[in-house]
Amino acid sequence: MLLSGLPHVVSGGPSTEYDRKKHLELLQLVISRMASNSFALKGWSVTVTAALLGLAAKDSNPGFAIIAFYPALAFWGLDAYYLRQERRFRALYDAVRTDAAVQPFAMDPVGFDAAVESWCCTLAAGVVAGLHIPILAAIIGVLLYTFL
Repeated sequence: MLLSGLPHVVSGGPSTEYDRKKHLELLQLVISRMASNSFALKGWSVTVTAALLGLAAKDSNPGFAIIAFYPALAFWGLDAYYLRQERRFRALYDAVRTDAAVQPFAMDPVGFDAAVESWCCTLAAGVVAGLHIPILAAIIGVLLYTFL
């Protein structure tokens, strides 16, 4: 029987404590992977942007700075995506942790979209925008430097 329209929240499902513990371990691995991906994207964003901005400033070529906008925006979007995914899996983790009658070994957080902000709102989250807005500001600064 489904509760509240969520495909993997069931009432009265047979689940042992061992199953729940293993389920929590699996979810924690996914959450850790999402956090690791987000961290790697931040590193790549700084590295790629710094390289392109270094070339733009060295040669006074604004083309490299313009090109730097594309990976900077792509990394910003991907970083927000991974943060939102991590938050969705944390909501699923909390549901399993509090024994909210989640189907055993459910790994799809689709029913927890309402528990987290949208992707557009996640773009403006401090942990995401706090890195990517200064990167975009640096690109604009180098563009102004190369054009002046």
